[in-house]
Amino acid sequence: MGGLGSSRSEVAAGTAERAKTGLLVVGSFVALLFVVELINFLTLRSLNTIFGLRPRSADGVLDILTFPLLHANIGHLTSNALPLIIFGFLVFLSGVRVFVITLSLSWLGSGAAVWFFGGGGITVGASGLVFGLFAFLLVRGFLNRNWWQILLSAILFMAYGSILLGVLPIVAGFISWQAHLGGALGGVLAALLLKRPAR
Repeated sequence: MGGLGSSRSEVAAGTAERAKTGLLVVGSFVALLFVVELINFLTLRSLNTIFGLRPRSADGVLDILTFPLLHANIGHLTSNALPLIIFGFLVFLSGVRVFVITLSLSWLGSGAAVWFFGGGGITVGASGLVFGLFAFLLVRGFLNRNWWQILLSAILFMAYGSILLGVLPIVAGFISWQAHLGGALGGVLAALLLKRPAR
């Protein structure tokens, strides 16, 4: 019995440490976005012109690495900040590897979709990351057949499911549905790659 109690306390301590680290990592990333937004504001949005994603341009390929760090204005950033923290934290609870893979595929999927299929103009914003993390959280429970993860999926869908309309091209002309759809597909791909082997 003593061994079982010790094992449970170690698991709880590990989960608490992971949660603490997750809040630090995700919070620091969002704080970085606000620092970039301040610099962008002070330089009259010049960063968007230089590092925003320009579809189908040869030098725009590198912009895939930078465009989620930029935003059109503080309101744009603020609308992404809270879901980034919530979804990023929940994904991080599954481990650093899961978080890094999911964020990376969401980032690349969002950027690739905009580069190949984006309209005219420059695209900026971290909403593709939001959609990727959200999509991962929605589907992973069903792939893993984990009832706790499915329950979390249901709760998140009821709270944030309406944002999925953002993957449709008919919602609003100023919203990059390509970034949203590409990010979401990246999140689903991450869930498939990280699917637990069947026992």
